[in-house]
Amino acid sequence: MPCIERAPALALLAALAALASGCNQLPVLQTPRAPPATPAAGTSVAPLPANVARPPVQTAPTAPPTTGQKPAQPPRAAARARDWDSYRMQAAQRLVEANPTLTYLGEVPEPLLAIPVLEIELNADGSVRQIQVMRHPRQALDTVQLAIAAVRRAAPFGEVSHLPRPWKFTEVFLFDDQRRFKPRALDL
Repeated sequence: MPCIERAPALALLAALAALASGCNQLPVLQTPRAPPATPAAGTSVAPLPANVARPPVQTAPTAPPTTGQKPAQPPRAAARARDWDSYRMQAAQRLVEANPTLTYLGEVPEPLLAIPVLEIELNADGSVRQIQVMRHPRQALDTVQLAIAAVRRAAPFGEVSHLPRPWKFTEVFLFDDQRRFKPRALDL
């Protein structure tokens, strides 16, 4: 393999190694540039104006790290929920317990990054039967998948067979700029 092709491959390997080690900074990948084409005889090439601005580099949003998280513990023996309001509060507490590095408590920041709303349908034992997105945010669309994954990690939420049907509740996820969420039920 010629040296000119080996340099980008080595840079790519360095970037992959940095990602695997958990490094947040990636090395800048630079590929060799081809020499400028020489104009044909008798033609002139005007240089680019100095005031030409380069477009800003956009980076893909990064999700909070999911490695190192403890697997969700089974729901603790809490008091049996009397109604859907108390069940929703217990489910919100369960979401925070099961996702400690992805949640925040305290005051909700202004402005919020995103506010997805999920309707969670349950089986009689409190396991998730179905999740339906009731509201998609206009920006940070990845927060919907973060919320769905958080619900799945927190399940099961506790038995619901004693509550009236349908066995479903709605949760509003208040995401901050670091893509951490707070269940809205904790603010009510």
